[in-house]
Amino acid sequence: MTAPVFVVEHLPAGDGQQYVLDGPEGRHAVSVKRLRAGEAVVLTDGDGRWAECEVVDTEGKDRLVLRLGAVAEEPAQQPRITVVQALPKGDRGELAVETMTETGVDAIVPWAAARCITQWKGERGAKALGKWRATAREAGKQSRRVRFPQVADAATTKQVAALLAQADFAAVLHEDRDYGSEPLATAQLPAEGEIVLVVGPEGGVAPEELALFEEAGAKAYRLGRTVLRTSTAGTAATALLLGRTGRWS
Repeated sequence: MTAPVFVVEHLPAGDGQQYVLDGPEGRHAVSVKRLRAGEAVVLTDGDGRWAECEVVDTEGKDRLVLRLGAVAEEPAQQPRITVVQALPKGDRGELAVETMTETGVDAIVPWAAARCITQWKGERGAKALGKWRATAREAGKQSRRVRFPQVADAATTKQVAALLAQADFAAVLHEDRDYGSEPLATAQLPAEGEIVLVVGPEGGVAPEELALFEEAGAKAYRLGRTVLRTSTAGTAATALLLGRTGRWS
């Protein structure tokens, strides 16, 4: 089992120095994880900088005294994978973010597709976006990542099209076999650069959206013989792409 991961806003340099982890992260380490002297933990800023540390002592219920290890930086992996995720109903959005983060996606863009039942507006939208970002952070810690996926602001269809136009490989998951989609498993993928994958809502990607995305350079692809829910399709596609690009090698 690898060492548990805790997030700090700023990771100080200083191999061998003491550092106190407090606040919610310190409380989780002391009161939930019940870490003790001599155990190892990893501190990270979530942007790739990290250090393996040794527990020296605990203070109260929310302070973990650590001996800092050398700070390292994990480079961003190539190719970079971004999933544009249509807004699902209920808590399925957090489920999608959680499993995509655990799998290894690099960025997630919430998308207000035409056929989305859920709409993010005003305070409700800000709260939902906050939940997605908190989920990515917690799933990043749980899966022992030190570079967490970025969760962007909710995008319009035109903004998604602009993102697709800049990608080195752009794909839209589309289940309609009469449409002429190709298998994602046989698509020619770049060795580096940006891969952008669009996952539509439960009702599918609307024809006008498909047309706009095609104009931006994206092609329609399918995963397999079964139809996946929007909350699981992104995870399955990410796993396929990570295996095919060699990032899981």
